[in-house]
Amino acid sequence: MVDRQRVAIVRGLSLVGVALTALVMLVGAWTRLSDAGLGCPDWPGCYGQWVVPSADDAAVRFPAFPLETSKAWLEMFHRYIATVLGATIVLLLWLGWPLRKTPGYPWRITLFLMFIVLVQGVFGALTVTLTLWPQVVTLHLLGGMGVLLLFVWLYCRLTSLQRGGIKSPRRASASWWLVAGLLAGQLALGGWVSSNYAGMSCQGFPSCNGQWWPEMDLSEGFHLTQTVGPNYLHGQLHANARTAIHVAHRVWGGLLGVAMFMLWWQHRDKTASRSLTNVLKIYCLQVALGMASVIFWLPLWLALLHTAGAMALAVSFLLAWWRWRYDPMADRSIRMRGGRVLPRFWALEGLPDNVQAREVATPSASRRPQCD
Repeated sequence: MVDRQRVAIVRGLSLVGVALTALVMLVGAWTRLSDAGLGCPDWPGCYGQWVVPSADDAAVRFPAFPLETSKAWLEMFHRYIATVLGATIVLLLWLGWPLRKTPGYPWRITLFLMFIVLVQGVFGALTVTLTLWPQVVTLHLLGGMGVLLLFVWLYCRLTSLQRGGIKSPRRASASWWLVAGLLAGQLALGGWVSSNYAGMSCQGFPSCNGQWWPEMDLSEGFHLTQTVGPNYLHGQLHANARTAIHVAHRVWGGLLGVAMFMLWWQHRDKTASRSLTNVLKIYCLQVALGMASVIFWLPLWLALLHTAGAMALAVSFLLAWWRWRYDPMADRSIRMRGGRVLPRFWALEGLPDNVQAREVATPSASRRPQCD
């Protein structure tokens, strides 16, 4: 017997986790873009204290790192929110413990979420102790995105459990996996651009520094065994290496857009196209934000919007994937008499008299839960 009240509480808490993770990621991006990643030279405290100390106390503990109060508080604010997020996951584990043997309850996802957050804490410590080593910073960014998507997936699973459970999920085709792989690669490249301070290595768009194919050093730009030890604040790579990273991010983003359009085209006459249309819209907005960031010399507010756009793109694609796999309506075609495809923004219910809905894949499927 499912304890629906407890499931509802856990579901609401998972949605809080989504919001908290998004906030942690945005504050982390703000910290990084404001060059405050080393605002506190130690971890988890700041100059050996749990709050930002006075300049005199900071000078006694770390004389080689002069205190910049605004940057230190920004870094500590990021850590405080991350701590609240960790406490939220602990509460999820505590509330979910009595439900762990309930059929369909996503207990393993909750445990994996706790594991990823612990790993994120380690990466947060290494980010400071290894003085912004790009490999660790990029992995820290990807880990944050992973936590966000796990919370969204947990919310969807709990929503389905409330509505009766999941039955016979549809297998995702190679096209879905291709887009997922390209999206993961683009997120990693975005993190690599940010951690190597390559955001302004290309001036102008669509050309780069006045050329369609500028001078680049790909081997140095993607040399993943950089020396541990130097302070990587503001980056250590030379100009051609940073240009290579930036151009790779642009080219990969173009490939991602083509793959997303192909996936949408493949499902254009099905109700799944509505969620994929939203993915394409967010992708186009993300491209526009990237262009504007370059044209206007990467102002902080645009860079934060670009980060938020990456989060929205990943979440919207995950939701589209969920609906395709678990919502039987997603595989239905709506056609007018005579075979012409009905515009995708029409719903199955309330169709005009001259329109009929035809189910092409699962005619006997009952409507199963979807994550709204």
